[in-house]
Amino acid sequence: MIEPTRVTIAETETIEEAFRRLNANMLGILFAQDASGRIVGAVTDGDIRRRMLTGTTIQDRVATCINRNFVWARTGGPREQILKLLDQRVHVVPILDGEGRLVDVFSRELFNLSEESEVFARARSPVRISFSGGGTDLTHYFVANDGGAVINATIKMYAHATLRRRSDARIRIYSHDFRRTVEADDLAELGTGGDLALIKSVVRLIKPTYGFELEVSADFPVGSGLGGSAVVSSAIIGCFNEFRSDQWDRHEVAEMAFQAERLMLNIPGGWQDQYATVFGGFNHMEFFSDQNTIVPLRLDPNIIAELEESLVLCYTGSGRDSGAIHRDQKAQHETSGAVAAAAKQKEVTRDIRRHLLRGQLLECGRLIDEAWHAKRKLSSKISTDAIDAVYDFAKQHGAVGGKLLGAGGGGYFMFFVRPFERYQLIAALEQQGHNCSRIMFEENGLRTWKSRFPARFA
Repeated sequence: MIEPTRVTIAETETIEEAFRRLNANMLGILFAQDASGRIVGAVTDGDIRRRMLTGTTIQDRVATCINRNFVWARTGGPREQILKLLDQRVHVVPILDGEGRLVDVFSRELFNLSEESEVFARARSPVRISFSGGGTDLTHYFVANDGGAVINATIKMYAHATLRRRSDARIRIYSHDFRRTVEADDLAELGTGGDLALIKSVVRLIKPTYGFELEVSADFPVGSGLGGSAVVSSAIIGCFNEFRSDQWDRHEVAEMAFQAERLMLNIPGGWQDQYATVFGGFNHMEFFSDQNTIVPLRLDPNIIAELEESLVLCYTGSGRDSGAIHRDQKAQHETSGAVAAAAKQKEVTRDIRRHLLRGQLLECGRLIDEAWHAKRKLSSKISTDAIDAVYDFAKQHGAVGGKLLGAGGGGYFMFFVRPFERYQLIAALEQQGHNCSRIMFEENGLRTWKSRFPARFA
């Protein structure tokens, strides 16, 4: 940065002093100040010499030589504006504040870059709805039964995470949904259980070598059946990934989210949630003992738009323990009824994929109904009398088919409805006290980026 005193001169100074300062700063220009310190004009070697040809002497005041119609730029203005001035008109541009006082000087050789800003990592990860196959993505099932298969899609409902690196080892984690804060002097002190156990598990898996501040929030309630735990985990992993030079790929992020929840916390569940939120869009997924295959479904945009108009989300208002349901499912998975129901799920999944790709959505609605009845046979804990009553009520008021999302026991229902019957179904469900909403599909999965701010948040 050029010191302002090198390029300024009082308009009451002599021309002789101006020559001395011009020789010293090597820029060929000075900026004249009035008595209050405001810049009132520019003075160059050429300006002075032209005045001296008319009889001005070196003992006269600088004010006699000032060019008051000079080029300048306001502080905080666009950088490109200054570059354009330097490119076409002048060699030096003074930067003035709102009162006309000199703040900085830019030239063709000297252009001060802004100070390094604080960097935050952000992530947004979408939830998923599943059309068919839930339960066949459980490891104990697909290892014993020649694979599992599901079809799902992500929707515009997200978990959000923001991460800031600290210069020390301290850790601060805040969950807006649970309104809980966890603080520790370092990673070793963070611990494992207690409040925000899932977030702690993800952090312990990543093992960051720096302190940090992390905030997490979600657009959906706990126990919604939308794969929320995997979504939160993925968003957190995505934030830390932004600070890596060798970033994890999508498969690695999904597998890390699975490990943090399923293995480190020992919460039973399937594989589809982690892959769905990281990859995004419509996917047909197959699970085998040696590999997982994620195949995107390329649906025509009109098919997607029609599907959005044909689906209704209905919140039952009750959370559930998905781990307990999956444990019961595991206990029953070798019974003849459960084996047949899982096989039916896989068959329906293949059929839904075919009809989706062809835009035969009414058939998809009917198959979703078949998938729900098959899924109910996997465990007695998947449905209840109250949930069955909601489903039967929806079918009586226009729903072609539907299913409870997630493991079961509560959370969101997804209903398929014909044109002209959508709003009567919504009205009927809302009269029963259920909250209904539209579905908007999200083609992107986990998104991460960095944000710059000129100063820390208070």
